[in-house]
Amino acid sequence: MEHAVLLMAYGGPSALADVEDYLRDVMGGRKPTPAMVEEVSARYARIGGRSPLLDITQAQAGALEHHLNAVAMADRYRVYVGMRHWQPYIRQAVAAIARDGLRHVVALCMTPQHSRLSVGAYFQHLQQAQADLGAELDVTLIESWHTHPLLIQAMAENLDIARQGFAIEEREWVKVIFCGHSLPASIINEGDPYDAQLRETASLVAERLNLAADAWQFCYQGAGRRPGAWLGPELEDVIVRLANAGHRHILVAPVGFVADHVETLYDIDIECRALAAQHGAHLERMPSLNTSPTFIAALANIVQQAGSHE
Repeated sequence: MEHAVLLMAYGGPSALADVEDYLRDVMGGRKPTPAMVEEVSARYARIGGRSPLLDITQAQAGALEHHLNAVAMADRYRVYVGMRHWQPYIRQAVAAIARDGLRHVVALCMTPQHSRLSVGAYFQHLQQAQADLGAELDVTLIESWHTHPLLIQAMAENLDIARQGFAIEEREWVKVIFCGHSLPASIINEGDPYDAQLRETASLVAERLNLAADAWQFCYQGAGRRPGAWLGPELEDVIVRLANAGHRHILVAPVGFVADHVETLYDIDIECRALAAQHGAHLERMPSLNTSPTFIAALANIVQQAGSHE
């Protein structure tokens, strides 16, 4: 029996000319202000004029498909990519799956930790696409995979690589900051597991690397514009606080992301690195998982386990 695997990611503009339409999509159809378009366009201009997220997700999909079929020793899996806020949209991926005559689908969001505001929204897009297209698919939804041993191993491997960016004599003094994308703080009172799952991922990676309790901490980045409190503390505040306390070697590990995009390439690599330097500190970042062989093996194992339960 042939299975489809649907990898769902956030999406990003494929060119600077797409920024306004992309923001309109993110904002639910509302027109962004010229100032917002200018600000976001400037960020993408600094990282090459486009988002690399689609290319990376497609590369992940290709590597996953190859891995799955190599293990099965047969062409049993086809991996598709659908984006929440840009082309190819989740709806387009669902249409392709139906067109190819596949019925059994394992749907996986490319974010390991679950929140109704993130993973839940992807699943809503998927369900709406099926309803609109009349696609009768047997879908297995992967709710979260934040503690998968191979995911933790892949992150630990990349964090260890990042430590090599510091001189040997500096490494024992490195402060690790694990972080994830911020969401409205109200989700905690609603019982959303997102915060707890992110902290659990960070704790497991720290444990894997035998980091002392005072050698690492957890925070958030990318708080939105919506009024009200957001999950914190904020990454920038933590960097300044550490630097002002005399810590000169800082390593940021964005464990909520599995691919490079504007929040790693601009927010951390450019803005946060400059902020640290202004306060006398040297900042490095854990490389994103992207197509790490260990990470691809993690995805394959997750898909295989899901398929075995059907």
